[in-house]
Amino acid sequence: MEISIVQGNIAEQSADALVNAAGTSLRMGSGVAGALRRNAGGPINEEAMKQGPVDLGDVAVTDAYELDAQYVIHAAAMPHYGDGKATEESIRNATRNALLAADERACESIVLPALGCGVAGFDLETGAQLIAGELDRFDAESLRDVRFIAFDEKEYETVREATADILDAY
Repeated sequence: MEISIVQGNIAEQSADALVNAAGTSLRMGSGVAGALRRNAGGPINEEAMKQGPVDLGDVAVTDAYELDAQYVIHAAAMPHYGDGKATEESIRNATRNALLAADERACESIVLPALGCGVAGFDLETGAQLIAGELDRFDAESLRDVRFIAFDEKEYETVREATADILDAY
């Protein structure tokens, strides 16, 4: 499995699965969720919310509609908006469960953001290390291309530096 860190808008990525940084309600509001919702061009928000609410750390899978992907995996690393912050456990579980959901669907490529960080209130450097640790431990069946995406240059540099000890081997 090849793991890389990339910079850009997740909604413009091409992969078998794109991961949404979701809350437990699965409502697609702003940030990563908003970008995916706007670019999907279909009822992705409604489809996601029909599967919710989910427990913290769990995932739901929807069609990707007009995004360049087959699936969007909604990973609930944070409670419903305003109901608290992401935790180490929720970030680990959401990351692992997103990877499992993609692998179970025979996906070869996945793009995931810094789950639980940003609007979810968790420190980006620590969160990136938690995610990188889960990526490193994951024993993939079908996944070959895993991209950890950062939106802007500052986020990219933070993620790259925070995960260098773990991901440099990839």
